[in-house]
Amino acid sequence: MIKEVCVENFTNVPAAIAAGAKRIELNDNLTAGGTTVSRGVLAETTQYAHEHDTSVVAMIRPRGGNFVYTDTELKIMEADLFEAQALGVDAVTFGALTDANWLDTEAMENLIAAAGGMTVVMHMAFDEIPAARQGEAIDWLAAHGVERILTHGGPLSAPITAMVPHLKELTQLAAGKLTILPGGGITAENVDALAEDLGLQEFHGTKVLAY
Repeated sequence: MIKEVCVENFTNVPAAIAAGAKRIELNDNLTAGGTTVSRGVLAETTQYAHEHDTSVVAMIRPRGGNFVYTDTELKIMEADLFEAQALGVDAVTFGALTDANWLDTEAMENLIAAAGGMTVVMHMAFDEIPAARQGEAIDWLAAHGVERILTHGGPLSAPITAMVPHLKELTQLAAGKLTILPGGGITAENVDALAEDLGLQEFHGTKVLAY
């Protein structure tokens, strides 16, 4: 099982890796849902993680709040993607939406292109897309090279156990196309039961490992 540990800056990276993390999602400002870290944090974390056989997923998000971005914000995100690529980051996670809570397909195409071969993950902006269109979104993302979708399966205010039926639906919709990566409320105590219930082997969270 891959337990992707969500961390804020470098501080807890050594402890997370020592506890068994093989993949780190690196953020600043987790209280706002995670934003892009500084170049220095990204460089040091990537070097340390790679020395310890661990991959790094960099959050690419210029601010907290919604996922409807201005042209300037998208330029910032592209610049951060180029920086991540130059530093040897393994994967990047981002999401851009329209006012109607649909994929901003033009922005997403440009960001995916800027990722330049790094693994691309759609983050929890996916959960803002109406459930009736999420299958369509999965197809679009898969067709454009996105490899994983990080999703709670619904609003973060709801417990992860309540999201299991919808996460199963998403897993079926994504079968053979991309990986559904559940997150939000997943802990070292409940991850094994969720893995058995969902039939998945990748999970994400700040507490998915005990350390």
